[in-house]
Amino acid sequence: MNAKIELENEIANQMNNELENKYLLLTPGPLSTSTTVRSVMQRDWCTWDKEYNALVQDIRSRLVAMATAQPEQYSAVLMQGSGSFSVESVLGSAIPKDGKILIINNGAYGARMVQMARCLNIDVVELRYPEMQIPQLADIEKALKDESISHVSCVHCETTTGLLNPIQEIGCIVKAKNKVWIVDAMSSFGGVPMDIAELDIDFLISSANKCIQGVPGFGFILAKREQLQACKGLARSVSLDLYDQWNTMEQQGGKWRFTSPTHVVRAFYQALLELEQEGGVTARYQRYLNNQQRLAAGMQVLGFEMVLDQNTPQSPIITTFLYPNEADFSFQALYENLKQAGFVIYPGKVTDLNCFRIGNIGEVYLDDIERLLTAIEQYRQA
Repeated sequence: MNAKIELENEIANQMNNELENKYLLLTPGPLSTSTTVRSVMQRDWCTWDKEYNALVQDIRSRLVAMATAQPEQYSAVLMQGSGSFSVESVLGSAIPKDGKILIINNGAYGARMVQMARCLNIDVVELRYPEMQIPQLADIEKALKDESISHVSCVHCETTTGLLNPIQEIGCIVKAKNKVWIVDAMSSFGGVPMDIAELDIDFLISSANKCIQGVPGFGFILAKREQLQACKGLARSVSLDLYDQWNTMEQQGGKWRFTSPTHVVRAFYQALLELEQEGGVTARYQRYLNNQQRLAAGMQVLGFEMVLDQNTPQSPIITTFLYPNEADFSFQALYENLKQAGFVIYPGKVTDLNCFRIGNIGEVYLDDIERLLTAIEQYRQA
């Protein structure tokens, strides 16, 4: 019996050690999660079980309540796969064969939407800008003189640079022209305050492993009920049929059509509870903002210039920095050094610029940013 108890204690200690992160992920997602979010994934769930499906329904209700003070207009759909699967689900399900979409593209994720739409044989008008430039409202108004355009889409937070696009101003133009308004809020929802009813967004898309601080495995769509109904029979894919996924969840009490990522769903529910405990989206936004402002100030003292200038809206999600103008600077060397110190940062994604990115979302606090700045300073002085 003593030997058995000793073995059980050894296994328990090993599991606790494995739940501790070896380094902090300073990325735009996947991100560092809490120990409690990781720990709830140790239980198995049955996709047909009423307890599990009730959990899914609770998640859907909480997401809508988080998104707007007018929840009766909206519904939530959970979709297997990464956030990009959910984006493709909306594009492939919401636009009829005779529809046309205007896609505002000022970064890698706007460009990905263009690629998806073209692959799906959707008629696309691309309004393209450099990655450091916000869209011009006059250009959008001009583009929408084309009355055959039925839908408009934009990325809210372009994590290519950290730029925050002006979705309120863009949305006013879109809705004045009576177009369907699609917003990719992958890296902003849950971390930047918004009311999707006040913004008159028809489809908002996000992911489990971003500002709500869950783990990868599914995305979700918050949409007007009338728009979801209008998707019936339009899908260009079986697996990514948005209407069918929504209707199944509605009619069968939270049931997914195909095998759902049960452990990820349970972790997401825990992450939602922890977001509420933190004080909701406003409190989380303030934490992220404090992180970003301290990071930006500290990095500039250390000789790193931000890619976005002061006139471009900078999100609190992620910041992009130029390589210093030094012949011997190596991002890979900096990356490996910081990883040894307990931090993982992100390479750059801006065309024709040598840069790298540092995220502020996830279980990241001011003390972590101070430790990071100290580690970078020590590397620079070595």
